[in-house]
Amino acid sequence: MSYFLKTKKLDIETGSGLIAILNEKEAEHLGIHPGDRVTLNYGKKKKVTVTIDTSQKLVKPGYIGLFEDVWEKRVIKEDEVAQMVVESRPLSIETLKKKMLGKPCSYDEFYALIKDISDGKFSEIETTYYAASGFVAPYTDQELYYVAKAMAETGEQFNLKQKVVDKHSVGGLAGNRSTPIIISIIASLGVTIPKTSSRAITSPAGTADAMEVLCPVSFSLPEIKKIVKKTNGCLVWGGGLRMAPADDKIIQVSRPLAVESYDKMIVSIMAKKVATGVDYLVIDIPVGESCKVPNMKHANAIEKKFIALGKKFKMKVKVIKTPAKEPIGRGIGPALEAREVLRVVQQHKFRSLDLENKACKLAGAILELKGYCKSGNGYKIAKGQVKNGEAWQKLNQIIVAQGGEDDINSEEVIKEVEKYEIHAKKSGKIHFVNNKNINEVCMNLGAPIDKNAGIHTHVRYGQKVKKGDKLYTMYTSSADRLKLGKLAAAKNIIFNIK
Repeated sequence: MSYFLKTKKLDIETGSGLIAILNEKEAEHLGIHPGDRVTLNYGKKKKVTVTIDTSQKLVKPGYIGLFEDVWEKRVIKEDEVAQMVVESRPLSIETLKKKMLGKPCSYDEFYALIKDISDGKFSEIETTYYAASGFVAPYTDQELYYVAKAMAETGEQFNLKQKVVDKHSVGGLAGNRSTPIIISIIASLGVTIPKTSSRAITSPAGTADAMEVLCPVSFSLPEIKKIVKKTNGCLVWGGGLRMAPADDKIIQVSRPLAVESYDKMIVSIMAKKVATGVDYLVIDIPVGESCKVPNMKHANAIEKKFIALGKKFKMKVKVIKTPAKEPIGRGIGPALEAREVLRVVQQHKFRSLDLENKACKLAGAILELKGYCKSGNGYKIAKGQVKNGEAWQKLNQIIVAQGGEDDINSEEVIKEVEKYEIHAKKSGKIHFVNNKNINEVCMNLGAPIDKNAGIHTHVRYGQKVKKGDKLYTMYTSSADRLKLGKLAAAKNIIFNIK
C-alpha cells in the first residue's frame, strides 16, 4: 500500500538513523505506527527507507517531515512529492497480532511489545487490544514468565540488598484493607517490607487510594529507599514510579471495563514483585460467587501459576485461598477503609475483628514463610504486635515518614459528607451479599476519586434482620452523587434477605 505526501525539511539532526515524522492523526488514519519502516520514492528513481515517528504539531496532514540525516545526503527538495510505501511493521505490532490470534510468542517478541507500551509508542486502542488478548487464549507459564520479566526490565528496579517480604491480594473483594495492618506488623518486627500498591481497577478503593487518605503515596525511588531505611516499610503507589510502567498503562485501559484477565492480573502482580526485589511473597485470593475469583477451581489454577512463576524468579510464594461470602471489614471506599485500618491498629472498640484476624493470619504466614518463626506460631506473634500497640506505632511512623499527620485519630478520618441510610424492606436472614453490587453502588457515589465516597455496612452474612433495620449507610461529598448512589442502590441489591 502506498501514499503520496509532500516533504518538509526539519532543521534537526537525530544522529540515530533515518527517521521521518508524520502527523499523529494522519498516521493513525493511515494505519501507520511509530516504528513502521517505509520507503520514500521521489525524483527520478530515487528512494530512501526511513523509520516513522509521529507528532501532533511538527508536521501538518499531507506532509512528511524529514530530519537532516535524511534530506541532507539524499538531495530531497522542500515540498517535493514522495510516494510512501509501507515496508514493515515493528516487532511489537506483529507480536500483538500473534497474541490476538492466540499464538505463542518468544521473549524477544514480548519484550518489544512491552517496551513499546512502556515508551508510549502504543496508542490506547492498541494497548486495549493487548489487555484483551488475555481473554483470547491462556498464556503458558513460560509466556507469563516472559511478560513479567519484560515488564520488570523495562522499568526501574528496587534493590535494597537484603531479604524482602511482601503480601498481595488479587483484589475483587470489597473492603479487605488488610495490607496497611500487615505492613505495620511485619515492619514492627524488624523485617523489611517495602509495599508498592496499585489504585483501584475493579473495586471502590485500592490500597494506594486508602493510604492516600492518611498521607502522600507518590515518591521517587530514592525517597522510598529513605523511608524504608527509616521504618523498615512503606505503603506507596507503584504508578508513581517507573516500576513495570507498561502495567500502569494497561491498568488505565482496563479500568473503564472494570475487568481484567487472570493472566494479566498474575503478570501485573509478579512483575512489580520482581522489580521490588521480593524474596518471600504471600498471595491472598478471596474466593466467592461475586468476587473476582468465583470458585476454588479457578483459585487453584491461579495458585499453580503464581507458584510456577515464583520458582522461575527464585521467589518463595505461598498462596492463601479464603472463602469470601461478604466484605472484610465494614467500610468500603478510600476514607472508610482507612478508618477501618486505624480502628484495628488503635484497638478501637468498634474495630472489625474479621479484618484484624485476617491481617494477623496473613502476617503470620509471611513470618513463617521467611523463617522468622516456626510453623503455627506466626498468627500469635502477629496478633501480639496489634494488641501491644507496636503495629500502630509502626504505622504512625510510616505515615509521618511519608508526609502525613502524626497520631491520626481513626474517628477524624471521615470529613463532612452527605449520608443516606438503606433499610431492610422485610424481615428475614441475610442469605447472600453481592460484592459486585457493592462496587456498583460505591462507584456511583464517586469512589475512588471522591475519597469520602463509599458505604458502611451494618449487617453481616447469616444475620437475622427485621423490617426497617439499617443495612448500610452511603457516604459521598456531593449531593448530586448521593442521588446517583440512591438510584444505583435501588437497582443493585446488596443484601439478599430470605
